Amino acid sequence: MKYFLLPLGCQMNQSDTERVRTVLHNMGFTPTENEEEATLLGIIACSVRQKGIDKVYTRIKKWNKQREQKNCITFVSGCILPADRERFLKLFDLVFTMNDLPELPDMIRQYGITIPTKPQITDNGQQPIVNIQRPLVPLFSKKDKINPSANMDRFWVIEPDHISDFEAFIPIQNGCNKFCTYCAVPYTRGREVSRKSEEILAELKELVQKDYKLITLLGQNVNSYGLDKKGEEINFAELLRRIGEYGNSVDKEFWVYFTSPHPRDMSDEVIEVISQYKCLAKQIHLPIQSGDNAMLDRMNRKHTIDDYRHIIHTIRTVIPEATIFTDIIVGFTGETEEEFENSRKAMEEFKYNMAYIAQYSVRPGAVASTWADDVPKETKKKRYHILTDELMKHSLVYNQGLIGKTLKVIVNGFDRNKAYLTGYTEGKIVIRFKSNDRNLIGKIVKVEVTSATPLSIEGNLVTE
Repeated sequence: MKYFLLPLGCQMNQSDTERVRTVLHNMGFTPTENEEEATLLGIIACSVRQKGIDKVYTRIKKWNKQREQKNCITFVSGCILPADRERFLKLFDLVFTMNDLPELPDMIRQYGITIPTKPQITDNGQQPIVNIQRPLVPLFSKKDKINPSANMDRFWVIEPDHISDFEAFIPIQNGCNKFCTYCAVPYTRGREVSRKSEEILAELKELVQKDYKLITLLGQNVNSYGLDKKGEEINFAELLRRIGEYGNSVDKEFWVYFTSPHPRDMSDEVIEVISQYKCLAKQIHLPIQSGDNAMLDRMNRKHTIDDYRHIIHTIRTVIPEATIFTDIIVGFTGETEEEFENSRKAMEEFKYNMAYIAQYSVRPGAVASTWADDVPKETKKKRYHILTDELMKHSLVYNQGLIGKTLKVIVNGFDRNKAYLTGYTEGKIVIRFKSNDRNLIGKIVKVEVTSATPLSIEGNLVTE
Protein backbone atom coordinates (compact mmCIF):
# COMPACT_ATOMS: atom_id res chain seq x y z
CA MET A 1 0.00 0.00 0.00
CA LYS A 2 1.14 3.54 -0.76
CA TYR A 3 1.08 6.89 1.00
CA PHE A 4 1.27 10.51 -0.16
CA LEU A 5 2.62 13.10 2.30
CA LEU A 6 2.48 16.88 1.87
CA PRO A 7 4.68 18.94 4.23
CA LEU A 8 3.91 22.66 4.57
CA GLY A 9 5.63 25.46 6.46
CA CYS A 10 9.02 25.79 8.11
CA GLN A 11 12.09 23.58 8.53
CA MET A 12 10.65 22.15 11.74
CA ASN A 13 7.69 20.78 9.79
CA GLN A 14 10.10 19.38 7.21
CA SER A 15 11.99 17.64 10.01
CA ASP A 16 8.76 16.31 11.55
CA THR A 17 7.82 14.91 8.15
CA GLU A 18 10.96 12.78 8.12
CA ARG A 19 9.85 11.06 11.33
CA VAL A 20 6.35 10.55 9.97
CA ARG A 21 7.93 8.86 6.94
CA THR A 22 9.74 6.45 9.26
CA VAL A 23 6.54 5.40 10.99
CA LEU A 24 4.73 4.88 7.69
CA HIS A 25 7.61 2.85 6.25
CA ASN A 26 7.71 0.67 9.38
CA MET A 27 3.99 0.06 8.85
CA GLY A 28 4.72 -1.32 5.39
CA PHE A 29 3.60 1.68 3.35
CA THR A 30 5.68 2.94 0.42
CA PRO A 31 5.78 6.57 -0.77
CA THR A 32 4.24 7.85 -3.99
CA GLU A 33 4.10 11.24 -5.66
CA ASN A 34 0.81 10.24 -7.30
CA GLU A 35 -2.09 11.10 -4.98
CA GLU A 36 -4.49 9.05 -7.09
CA GLU A 37 -2.80 5.76 -6.19
CA ALA A 38 -2.31 6.44 -2.45
CA THR A 39 -4.34 4.61 0.20
CA LEU A 40 -3.08 6.99 2.89
CA LEU A 41 -3.05 10.77 2.30
CA GLY A 42 -1.48 13.07 4.87
CA ILE A 43 -0.59 16.73 5.44
CA ILE A 44 1.92 18.20 7.90
CA ALA A 45 0.13 21.53 8.26
CA CYS A 46 1.09 25.04 9.31
CA SER A 47 -1.46 27.30 11.03
CA VAL A 48 1.09 30.07 11.45
CA ARG A 49 0.07 31.67 8.14
CA GLN A 50 -3.37 31.72 6.57
CA LYS A 51 -1.90 30.78 3.19
CA GLY A 52 -0.74 27.49 4.67
CA ILE A 53 -4.21 26.70 6.00
CA ASP A 54 -5.79 27.63 2.66
CA LYS A 55 -3.59 24.98 1.04
CA VAL A 56 -4.88 22.39 3.51
CA TYR A 57 -8.52 23.15 2.66
CA THR A 58 -7.81 23.01 -1.07
CA ARG A 59 -6.14 19.60 -0.78
CA ILE A 60 -8.66 17.95 1.54
CA LYS A 61 -11.52 19.09 -0.70
CA LYS A 62 -9.82 17.29 -3.58
CA TRP A 63 -9.13 14.16 -1.49
CA ASN A 64 -12.68 13.91 -0.20
CA LYS A 65 -13.90 13.93 -3.80
CA GLN A 66 -11.52 11.04 -4.54
CA ARG A 67 -13.39 8.96 -1.98
CA GLU A 68 -16.28 8.67 -4.38
CA GLN A 69 -14.07 6.46 -6.57
CA LYS A 70 -11.75 4.75 -4.05
CA ASN A 71 -11.12 3.90 -0.42
CA CYS A 72 -8.52 5.99 1.36
CA ILE A 73 -7.67 7.46 4.76
CA THR A 74 -6.75 11.11 5.28
CA PHE A 75 -4.83 12.63 8.19
CA VAL A 76 -3.41 15.99 9.25
CA SER A 77 -0.81 16.88 11.87
CA GLY A 78 1.85 19.53 12.41
CA CYS A 79 1.41 23.10 13.69
CA ILE A 80 -2.36 23.42 14.11
CA LEU A 81 -4.30 26.03 16.05
CA PRO A 82 -7.18 24.77 18.23
CA ALA A 83 -9.75 26.51 16.00
CA ASP A 84 -8.29 24.93 12.86
CA ARG A 85 -8.18 21.55 14.61
CA GLU A 86 -11.91 21.66 15.29
CA ARG A 87 -12.63 22.37 11.64
CA PHE A 88 -10.22 19.67 10.49
CA LEU A 89 -12.01 17.07 12.64
CA LYS A 90 -14.98 17.40 10.28
CA LEU A 91 -12.84 17.02 7.16
CA PHE A 92 -10.06 14.52 7.94
CA ASP A 93 -10.24 10.97 9.27
CA LEU A 94 -7.36 11.52 11.69
CA VAL A 95 -6.19 14.69 13.42
CA PHE A 96 -3.28 14.30 15.81
CA THR A 97 -0.32 16.18 17.27
CA MET A 98 3.26 15.11 16.60
CA ASN A 99 3.67 13.77 20.12
CA ASP A 100 0.91 11.27 19.25
CA LEU A 101 2.75 9.98 16.17
CA PRO A 102 3.72 6.69 17.89
CA GLU A 103 -0.02 5.87 18.06
CA LEU A 104 -0.57 6.33 14.32
CA PRO A 105 -0.45 2.56 13.53
CA ASP A 106 -3.22 1.89 16.08
CA MET A 107 -5.28 4.79 14.72
CA ILE A 108 -5.11 3.33 11.22
CA ARG A 109 -5.94 -0.18 12.43
CA GLN A 110 -9.18 1.20 13.84
CA TYR A 111 -10.15 1.97 10.26
CA GLY A 112 -9.98 -1.69 9.33
CA ILE A 113 -6.71 -1.58 7.39
CA THR A 114 -4.46 -4.58 7.81
CA ILE A 115 -1.04 -2.97 7.97
CA PRO A 116 1.35 -4.93 5.77
CA THR A 117 4.68 -6.12 7.10
CA LYS A 118 5.78 -6.75 3.54
CA PRO A 119 4.27 -6.01 0.10
CA GLN A 120 1.10 -8.08 -0.42
CA ILE A 121 0.60 -9.45 -3.92
CA THR A 122 -2.39 -11.41 -5.17
CA ASP A 123 -2.25 -14.40 -7.54
CA ASN A 124 -2.61 -12.13 -10.56
CA GLY A 125 0.36 -10.02 -9.49
CA GLN A 126 -1.72 -7.05 -8.24
CA GLN A 127 -1.84 -5.47 -4.78
CA PRO A 128 -5.14 -6.39 -3.07
CA ILE A 129 -7.96 -3.85 -2.80
CA VAL A 130 -8.33 -2.73 0.81
CA ASN A 131 -11.82 -2.25 2.17
CA ILE A 132 -11.66 0.59 4.68
CA GLN A 133 -14.32 0.51 7.38
CA ARG A 134 -15.02 3.76 9.19
CA PRO A 135 -15.12 3.37 12.98
CA LEU A 136 -18.47 3.89 14.70
CA VAL A 137 -16.82 6.03 17.40
CA PRO A 138 -14.70 9.04 16.34
CA LEU A 139 -11.03 8.62 17.14
CA PHE A 140 -10.87 12.14 18.53
CA SER A 141 -13.48 14.22 20.29
CA LYS A 142 -13.72 18.00 19.92
CA LYS A 143 -13.61 18.16 23.70
CA ASP A 144 -10.20 16.47 23.86
CA LYS A 145 -7.64 18.64 25.59
CA ILE A 146 -4.31 18.49 23.81
CA ASN A 147 -0.82 19.58 24.76
CA PRO A 148 1.40 19.68 21.65
CA SER A 149 4.57 19.66 23.79
CA ALA A 150 3.65 16.79 26.13
CA ASN A 151 5.64 13.55 25.89
CA MET A 152 7.83 14.81 23.06
CA ASP A 153 10.47 12.24 24.06
CA ARG A 154 8.32 9.55 22.44
CA PHE A 155 8.45 11.46 19.18
CA TRP A 156 12.13 12.40 19.21
CA VAL A 157 13.32 8.81 19.64
CA ILE A 158 11.80 7.92 16.25
CA GLU A 159 14.67 7.75 13.78
CA PRO A 160 14.01 10.12 10.87
CA ASP A 161 13.92 8.93 7.27
CA HIS A 162 16.04 11.69 5.75
CA ILE A 163 15.03 13.04 2.37
CA SER A 164 18.60 14.19 1.61
CA ASP A 165 21.76 12.11 1.93
CA PHE A 166 23.99 15.08 2.83
CA GLU A 167 21.73 17.58 4.66
CA ALA A 168 19.79 16.86 7.86
CA PHE A 169 17.81 18.57 10.61
CA ILE A 170 18.06 17.70 14.30
CA PRO A 171 15.21 18.95 16.52
CA ILE A 172 16.61 20.00 19.91
CA GLN A 173 13.63 21.84 21.36
CA ASN A 174 9.90 22.24 20.73
CA GLY A 175 7.45 24.99 21.59
CA CYS A 176 7.75 28.63 22.59
CA ASN A 177 7.31 30.65 25.80
CA LYS A 178 7.83 34.08 24.26
CA PHE A 179 4.26 34.90 23.10
CA CYS A 180 5.18 37.55 20.55
CA THR A 181 1.89 39.26 19.75
CA TYR A 182 2.11 38.60 15.99
CA CYS A 183 2.88 34.88 16.34
CA ALA A 184 0.70 31.79 16.81
CA VAL A 185 3.48 29.27 17.49
CA PRO A 186 2.91 29.00 21.30
CA TYR A 187 -0.65 27.92 20.49
CA THR A 188 0.33 25.43 17.77
CA ARG A 189 3.51 23.96 19.30
CA GLY A 190 2.84 24.49 23.01
CA ARG A 191 5.35 25.55 25.65
CA GLU A 192 9.11 25.07 25.40
CA VAL A 193 10.41 21.54 25.94
CA SER A 194 14.07 20.59 25.53
CA ARG A 195 15.20 17.26 24.12
CA LYS A 196 17.77 15.16 25.99
CA SER A 197 21.28 16.29 25.08
CA GLU A 198 22.59 12.73 24.87
CA GLU A 199 19.96 11.97 22.19
CA ILE A 200 20.89 15.10 20.24
CA LEU A 201 24.59 14.29 20.34
CA ALA A 202 24.01 10.64 19.44
CA GLU A 203 21.89 11.64 16.42
CA LEU A 204 24.51 14.15 15.29
CA LYS A 205 27.36 11.64 15.60
CA GLU A 206 25.43 9.08 13.58
CA LEU A 207 24.81 11.64 10.84
CA VAL A 208 28.47 12.63 10.72
CA GLN A 209 29.53 8.99 10.46
CA LYS A 210 27.14 8.66 7.51
CA ASP A 211 28.96 11.59 5.85
CA TYR A 212 26.25 14.22 6.28
CA LYS A 213 27.87 17.59 5.65
CA LEU A 214 25.15 20.12 6.52
CA ILE A 215 23.38 19.71 9.88
CA THR A 216 20.91 22.21 11.34
CA LEU A 217 19.77 22.24 14.97
CA LEU A 218 16.08 23.15 15.06
CA GLY A 219 13.76 24.74 17.58
CA GLN A 220 11.38 27.64 17.92
CA ASN A 221 13.92 29.22 20.30
CA VAL A 222 17.07 27.12 20.08
CA ASN A 223 19.13 29.30 22.40
CA SER A 224 16.62 28.82 25.23
CA TYR A 225 17.56 25.13 25.09
CA GLY A 226 17.81 23.62 28.58
CA LEU A 227 16.16 26.53 30.39
CA ASP A 228 13.06 24.41 31.06
CA LYS A 229 15.26 21.76 32.73
CA LYS A 230 17.68 23.80 34.84
CA GLY A 231 19.88 21.53 36.93
CA GLU A 232 18.91 18.54 34.81
CA GLU A 233 20.21 19.56 31.40
CA ILE A 234 23.05 21.55 29.86
CA ASN A 235 22.44 24.95 28.25
CA PHE A 236 22.72 25.83 24.58
CA ALA A 237 26.30 27.10 24.78
CA GLU A 238 27.42 23.83 26.37
CA LEU A 239 25.54 21.79 23.76
CA LEU A 240 27.39 23.68 21.01
CA ARG A 241 30.68 23.18 22.85
CA ARG A 242 30.20 19.42 23.01
CA ILE A 243 29.31 19.34 19.32
CA GLY A 244 32.45 21.38 18.60
CA GLU A 245 34.64 19.03 20.64
CA TYR A 246 33.25 16.07 18.74
CA GLY A 247 33.94 17.86 15.46
CA ASN A 248 37.56 18.33 16.50
CA SER A 249 37.87 14.63 17.37
CA VAL A 250 36.84 13.21 13.97
CA ASP A 251 38.48 13.35 10.58
CA LYS A 252 35.32 14.49 8.81
CA GLU A 253 34.34 17.94 7.60
CA PHE A 254 30.81 19.11 8.37
CA TRP A 255 29.04 22.36 9.20
CA VAL A 256 26.50 22.78 12.02
CA TYR A 257 23.92 25.59 11.91
CA PHE A 258 21.00 26.47 14.19
CA THR A 259 17.68 28.24 13.81
CA SER A 260 15.96 30.17 15.16
CA PRO A 261 17.45 31.94 18.16
CA HIS A 262 15.80 34.77 20.08
CA PRO A 263 17.78 37.91 20.99
CA ARG A 264 16.57 37.64 24.60
CA ASP A 265 18.51 34.41 25.08
CA MET A 266 21.53 35.04 22.85
CA SER A 267 24.48 35.08 25.27
CA ASP A 268 28.06 36.20 24.71
CA GLU A 269 29.05 32.65 25.68
CA VAL A 270 27.22 31.19 22.66
CA ILE A 271 29.09 33.55 20.35
CA GLU A 272 32.44 32.72 21.97
CA VAL A 273 31.83 28.99 21.56
CA ILE A 274 30.95 29.36 17.87
CA SER A 275 34.23 31.20 17.31
CA GLN A 276 36.27 28.37 18.85
CA TYR A 277 35.22 25.33 16.80
CA LYS A 278 35.67 24.67 13.09
CA CYS A 279 32.47 22.62 12.64
CA LEU A 280 30.22 25.36 14.08
CA ALA A 281 29.30 27.35 10.98
CA LYS A 282 30.11 31.04 11.00
CA GLN A 283 26.59 32.14 10.10
CA ILE A 284 24.02 33.45 12.57
CA HIS A 285 20.33 34.03 11.94
CA LEU A 286 19.15 36.62 14.48
CA PRO A 287 15.58 37.91 13.97
CA ILE A 288 15.16 41.63 14.66
CA GLN A 289 11.48 41.97 13.54
CA SER A 290 11.59 45.77 13.99
CA GLY A 291 14.18 48.49 14.46
CA ASP A 292 11.95 50.56 16.75
CA ASN A 293 11.69 50.12 20.52
CA ALA A 294 8.02 51.09 20.76
CA MET A 295 7.20 48.58 18.03
CA LEU A 296 9.26 45.86 19.73
CA ASP A 297 7.27 46.54 22.89
CA ARG A 298 3.96 46.11 20.99
CA MET A 299 5.36 42.90 19.53
CA ASN A 300 6.21 41.72 23.08
CA ARG A 301 9.79 40.96 22.02
CA LYS A 302 11.14 42.02 25.45
CA HIS A 303 14.44 43.35 24.17
CA THR A 304 15.52 46.75 22.93
CA ILE A 305 17.52 47.85 19.91
CA ASP A 306 20.47 48.52 22.22
CA ASP A 307 20.27 44.92 23.45
CA TYR A 308 20.24 43.73 19.85
CA ARG A 309 23.07 46.09 18.92
CA HIS A 310 25.23 44.59 21.67
CA ILE A 311 24.74 41.10 20.20
CA ILE A 312 25.63 42.23 16.68
CA HIS A 313 28.69 44.10 17.96
CA THR A 314 29.84 40.99 19.84
CA ILE A 315 29.42 38.83 16.73
CA ARG A 316 31.33 41.30 14.56
CA THR A 317 34.12 41.50 17.16
CA VAL A 318 34.44 37.82 18.09
CA ILE A 319 33.55 36.25 14.71
CA PRO A 320 34.36 38.94 12.13
CA GLU A 321 33.97 36.47 9.25
CA ALA A 322 30.40 35.54 10.24
CA THR A 323 27.46 36.34 8.00
CA ILE A 324 24.30 37.59 9.69
CA PHE A 325 20.74 36.89 8.55
CA THR A 326 17.52 38.29 10.04
CA ASP A 327 13.72 38.36 9.94
CA ILE A 328 11.84 41.65 9.87
CA ILE A 329 8.17 42.61 9.60
CA VAL A 330 6.80 45.70 7.86
CA GLY A 331 3.30 47.04 8.37
CA PHE A 332 2.60 45.56 11.80
CA THR A 333 -0.41 47.06 13.56
CA GLY A 334 0.03 50.79 14.09
CA GLU A 335 3.45 51.06 12.41
CA THR A 336 4.13 54.76 11.84
CA GLU A 337 6.48 56.29 9.29
CA GLU A 338 8.94 57.05 12.09
CA GLU A 339 8.84 53.47 13.37
CA PHE A 340 9.39 52.13 9.87
CA GLU A 341 12.26 54.57 9.30
CA ASN A 342 13.92 53.16 12.43
CA SER A 343 13.68 49.70 10.89
CA ARG A 344 15.30 51.01 7.72
CA LYS A 345 18.07 52.59 9.80
CA ALA A 346 18.62 49.27 11.57
CA MET A 347 18.99 47.54 8.20
CA GLU A 348 21.49 50.21 7.21
CA GLU A 349 23.44 49.89 10.47
CA PHE A 350 23.62 46.11 10.72
CA LYS A 351 24.28 45.45 7.02
CA TYR A 352 22.70 42.01 6.86
CA ASN A 353 23.77 39.41 4.33
CA MET A 354 20.18 38.22 4.06
CA ALA A 355 16.87 39.40 5.46
CA TYR A 356 13.54 37.62 5.24
CA ILE A 357 11.18 40.58 5.01
CA ALA A 358 7.50 39.90 5.63
CA GLN A 359 4.53 42.15 4.99
CA TYR A 360 2.45 41.73 8.12
CA SER A 361 -0.61 39.55 7.85
CA VAL A 362 -2.86 38.54 10.72
CA ARG A 363 -2.03 35.17 12.31
CA PRO A 364 -5.27 33.64 13.59
CA GLY A 365 -4.85 32.79 17.25
CA ALA A 366 -2.11 35.33 17.94
CA VAL A 367 -2.77 38.20 20.35
CA ALA A 368 -2.56 40.77 17.54
CA SER A 369 -5.28 38.97 15.56
CA THR A 370 -7.78 41.00 17.61
CA TRP A 371 -6.05 44.28 16.74
CA ALA A 372 -6.75 46.43 13.71
CA ASP A 373 -4.67 45.54 10.68
CA ASP A 374 -4.50 49.24 9.96
CA VAL A 375 -1.50 49.68 7.66
CA PRO A 376 -2.74 49.73 4.03
CA LYS A 377 -1.48 46.99 1.71
CA GLU A 378 0.08 49.52 -0.62
CA THR A 379 2.03 51.03 2.29
CA LYS A 380 3.23 47.57 3.34
CA LYS A 381 4.33 46.85 -0.20
CA LYS A 382 6.18 50.18 -0.47
CA ARG A 383 7.98 49.59 2.83
CA TYR A 384 8.84 46.03 1.78
CA HIS A 385 10.56 47.35 -1.36
CA ILE A 386 12.43 50.02 0.58
CA LEU A 387 13.89 47.43 2.97
CA THR A 388 14.63 45.07 0.09
CA ASP A 389 16.62 47.82 -1.64
CA GLU A 390 18.49 48.45 1.61
CA LEU A 391 19.33 44.75 1.90
CA MET A 392 20.50 44.54 -1.73
CA LYS A 393 22.80 47.53 -1.29
CA HIS A 394 24.70 46.06 1.65
CA SER A 395 24.71 42.42 0.55
CA LEU A 396 26.17 43.48 -2.82
CA VAL A 397 29.06 45.29 -1.11
CA TYR A 398 29.79 42.20 1.00
CA ASN A 399 29.57 39.79 -1.95
CA GLN A 400 31.82 41.99 -4.12
CA GLY A 401 34.39 41.79 -1.34
CA LEU A 402 34.52 38.02 -1.88
CA ILE A 403 35.75 38.34 -5.49
CA GLY A 404 39.18 36.78 -5.83
CA LYS A 405 38.80 34.68 -2.69
CA THR A 406 38.68 30.87 -2.66
CA LEU A 407 35.82 29.59 -0.52
CA LYS A 408 34.62 26.20 0.62
CA VAL A 409 31.21 25.34 -0.80
CA ILE A 410 28.66 22.59 -0.09
CA VAL A 411 27.24 21.58 -3.48
CA ASN A 412 23.48 21.01 -3.34
CA GLY A 413 22.37 20.50 -6.95
CA PHE A 414 22.11 21.86 -10.46
CA ASP A 415 21.39 25.44 -11.38
CA ARG A 416 18.48 26.18 -13.75
CA ASN A 417 21.22 26.31 -16.35
CA LYS A 418 22.28 22.66 -16.22
CA ALA A 419 25.84 23.62 -17.18
CA TYR A 420 26.26 24.93 -13.61
CA LEU A 421 26.16 23.46 -10.12
CA THR A 422 24.92 25.48 -7.15
CA GLY A 423 25.70 25.45 -3.47
CA TYR A 424 26.27 27.48 -0.33
CA THR A 425 29.35 28.92 1.29
CA GLU A 426 29.80 28.32 5.01
CA GLY A 427 28.13 31.71 5.46
CA LYS A 428 25.16 30.44 3.41
CA ILE A 429 25.82 32.75 0.47
CA VAL A 430 24.36 31.21 -2.69
CA ILE A 431 27.03 30.38 -5.27
CA ARG A 432 27.19 28.70 -8.65
CA PHE A 433 30.08 27.43 -10.75
CA LYS A 434 30.42 25.81 -14.14
CA SER A 435 30.32 22.01 -13.90
CA ASN A 436 27.94 19.22 -14.83
CA ASP A 437 29.55 16.63 -12.54
CA ARG A 438 26.65 15.32 -10.46
CA ASN A 439 29.12 13.36 -8.33
CA LEU A 440 30.03 16.66 -6.65
CA ILE A 441 26.51 17.05 -5.19
CA GLY A 442 26.67 16.60 -1.43
CA LYS A 443 30.40 17.29 -1.26
CA ILE A 444 32.39 20.25 0.02
CA VAL A 445 34.56 21.74 -2.74
CA LYS A 446 36.64 24.88 -3.24
CA VAL A 447 35.48 27.65 -5.56
CA GLU A 448 37.31 30.85 -6.52
CA VAL A 449 34.83 33.73 -6.64
CA THR A 450 34.84 35.67 -9.94
CA SER A 451 31.66 37.81 -9.84
CA ALA A 452 28.90 38.93 -7.49
CA THR A 453 25.28 40.05 -7.40
CA PRO A 454 23.34 41.28 -4.34
CA LEU A 455 22.16 37.81 -3.28
CA SER A 456 24.61 35.40 -4.94
CA ILE A 457 28.11 34.91 -6.22
CA GLU A 458 29.72 32.95 -9.06
CA GLY A 459 33.11 31.33 -9.43
CA ASN A 460 35.34 28.64 -10.83
CA LEU A 461 35.84 25.20 -9.34
CA VAL A 462 39.32 24.81 -7.87
CA THR A 463 40.78 21.38 -8.56
CA GLU A 464 43.60 20.07 -6.41
